Amino acid sequence: MLETLFRFLFEYRPVVFQQGEFRFAPTTGSYVALALAIAASVLIVISYRARLKAAALRAPAPARASFFTRHASPLLLGLRLGLIALVALCLLRPVMVVKAAAAQQNFLALLIDDSRSMRIDDAPPGAGQPGSEESTRGDYARQQFGDTESGVLKALSDRFVVRTFRFSSSPARMASPTELKFEGAQTKLGAALDGVRQELAGLPLAGVVLVSDGADTTDAALTDALLGMKAAALPVFTVGIGQDHLERDIQVDRVTTPRRALKGTSLLVDAVVGHTGYAGETVMLDVEDGGRIVGSQAVQLPADGEPTSVRVRVMATDAGARVYKFRVSPRQGEAIAQNNSRDAMVDVVDRRERILHYEGEPRAEMKFLRQAVRDDKNLEVITLQRTAENKFTRIGVDDPEHLLGGFPRTREELFEYRGLILSNIEASAFSGDQLRMIAEFVERRGGGLLMVGGPRAFAEGGYAGTPVADVLPVALGGVTRTASGDFPVAHLAVRPTRAGESHAVTQIAGNEADSGARWPEMPPLTSVNPITTVKPGATVLLSGTDDRRRQQVVLASQRYGRGKAIAQTVQDSWLWQMHAVISLEDQTHENYWRQMLRWLVSEVPDTVDAHTVTDRVEPGEPVTLVADVVDRAFVELNDATVSAFVDGPGGKEEIPVQWTGERNGEYRASFIPKAEGVYTVRVDAQRAGKTIGSTLTQVRAVPSDAEYFDATMQAARLERIASETGGRFYTSANLTGLPDDVQYTGRGVTTVEERELWHMPIVLMLMLALMSGEWALRRKAGLA
Repeated sequence: MLETLFRFLFEYRPVVFQQGEFRFAPTTGSYVALALAIAASVLIVISYRARLKAAALRAPAPARASFFTRHASPLLLGLRLGLIALVALCLLRPVMVVKAAAAQQNFLALLIDDSRSMRIDDAPPGAGQPGSEESTRGDYARQQFGDTESGVLKALSDRFVVRTFRFSSSPARMASPTELKFEGAQTKLGAALDGVRQELAGLPLAGVVLVSDGADTTDAALTDALLGMKAAALPVFTVGIGQDHLERDIQVDRVTTPRRALKGTSLLVDAVVGHTGYAGETVMLDVEDGGRIVGSQAVQLPADGEPTSVRVRVMATDAGARVYKFRVSPRQGEAIAQNNSRDAMVDVVDRRERILHYEGEPRAEMKFLRQAVRDDKNLEVITLQRTAENKFTRIGVDDPEHLLGGFPRTREELFEYRGLILSNIEASAFSGDQLRMIAEFVERRGGGLLMVGGPRAFAEGGYAGTPVADVLPVALGGVTRTASGDFPVAHLAVRPTRAGESHAVTQIAGNEADSGARWPEMPPLTSVNPITTVKPGATVLLSGTDDRRRQQVVLASQRYGRGKAIAQTVQDSWLWQMHAVISLEDQTHENYWRQMLRWLVSEVPDTVDAHTVTDRVEPGEPVTLVADVVDRAFVELNDATVSAFVDGPGGKEEIPVQWTGERNGEYRASFIPKAEGVYTVRVDAQRAGKTIGSTLTQVRAVPSDAEYFDATMQAARLERIASETGGRFYTSANLTGLPDDVQYTGRGVTTVEERELWHMPIVLMLMLALMSGEWALRRKAGLA
């Protein structure tokens, strides 16, 4: 609308004024007329001054003169002089000098988006009615840019030699609009612009027209491509197709899952659901594994445009590479159904994770902890219980020599475990080197450390100032004793914190709501470790309130180096099993400790740890494999012999793996999955003929569905491309002006044109306005 008004008032398009040079082109007659206009202005001024003096002599000014009586003459003078000045300006013949592209002497690159998002049925007006055969974004693109005998392409072809390209991941020359299939699984705007610029380098190129919905499914920034266009002084004229707001649509925005999980783990998966047009409605987020539903969660949708976070529980019951589909059933009237689901692959491993449990004295806590995880086939808890000075009971060992001398004395021996529990054992029970080993177990080895409360734990156990204190998530302060020399005992009602409500370890019932209702029913526990402060970066998951309503930390955790450290300050969680209010069939205590120990050993690395940069690629797209190799003491190795074996739909192959030279212990390889399916990669590492370790990782080669997410027309991105290169952004509303604007870029073979400005409609309207204003003012002041 504004552009149409501008064109009506100024006769020319805005680009003429933006690209042109303003000049005057007067003739001899113009100077004579200008002199007469100046003379007329002088005479008018003299005449008005004389009239004012005569009026002042005839009669005194009234006591209360009106505004018009007091100011009419100066205003009339100004209007008359303004009219004369405008006429004088026209007499000087103002012109706008522009460089226009010579007809059929310049090339124009036309880039048309050929990706799947162009199939979306939200075409601009003029592309048919929704649901008809000609209503998609792609149909509109064909209509305007597919036929040289119609649409915008006809006007462009009359002025330029048009070179048409289609693109998704890369540009390709297009001879016929039938080549537009709109099947591209990716959109790479930067690669398309770079490719066209390089292919047409050396030709008289007037500019580039980019026809797209603005989606860009790559992580690559546009900055480099735009710098290349700016360096070549090549303007990009962007044409946005599609709606920038979908009236009714639901989208599963994001799903966060671990890449690896232990079989039997209850996964709490965070998903984000966005929508427009369904505010207040409740939908069901289902999780499917191989076509069967393994989890569901109701989601109440908030106001339009506001994403909502939902947590859904999924039980990893089957081992192997599991592809979970998180799906909301399409609703009536939805614009896009393909964005209602997201896939996530989780490698569910079936193995026994070894945990060393060091107990400082015989007590019920150790007995019930072992009993809680006794039936868990994926957890192997080996208990070292001190019964007297330098005397130990070993429980769960499979080798008569294992831990015979007590707690491990070498890093290699300790680092064989993936988790370590220190339960009511004082710091003085370890040597200085063993305390450093425990800290390195977390920081370097990446293991999980859990310290359980008791009179020999935390500050009461003398850990303050030790390397272990640096690892713990809680701050160890001073020690308080009663008059009898004992530690004061606090009876704590345990509740989850806001952060803990949604954590896996606090889910002691079937779902989050039931767990929240269950916690107030749990009997109180005791603690002799009054900890109230945690370190920066630590998270408190459980807190306890004593009889005097004072709060203290019950369960806190933090990441430290490559691993994690957990502090549990209560000493008798076994009461959740044996208290009088707990029934014999109650599984709360078992659930708590199973989830605790599975969390303790989650994401713990092996001596050979491999992963792909992304867990999903397009068939034919390269996969980058990264492997970290360490020895038994978890010292990085740069001289290992590493091999990778790929097993996929196309068969088996071995790929070379090389040390990167960028980081100690890091090796890389790449391969191309040609067929669709899941590829399993086994990585083996040896050194000096001895096996270091082996591991598996998976990657999927499947067509991407990224084109259907955030699939509104990305006007901001298209405007940025246009503004940074000197082009302009268009929609269907102003698309007809594109051919004229491209003609005046000033690039290539050009001709100089002079556009007269004196006869613009705005000039005539100003003249009429000045004359009308003077006449109206005279009537108002009684001077007509």
